[in-house]
Amino acid sequence: MRTPKFHVYLTTEEKRLLLNALIDEKNLLIANGKYTDAVDDLIIKITKAHQKRRFLSA
Repeated sequence: MRTPKFHVYLTTEEKRLLLNALIDEKNLLIANGKYTDAVDDLIIKITKAHQKRRFLSA
């Protein structure tokens, strides 16, 4: 059975905070000698994600 996909729309500020949190988590995992593969995948997905255009009404 397929798992459902979710779309998360983030502002620039939210994206920055999320990336900083993931980098902090990655540093903790490295300090504890654990694997960082899952965090690395998330960081790549977030940085490569397209930004949704916002149209301002007149």
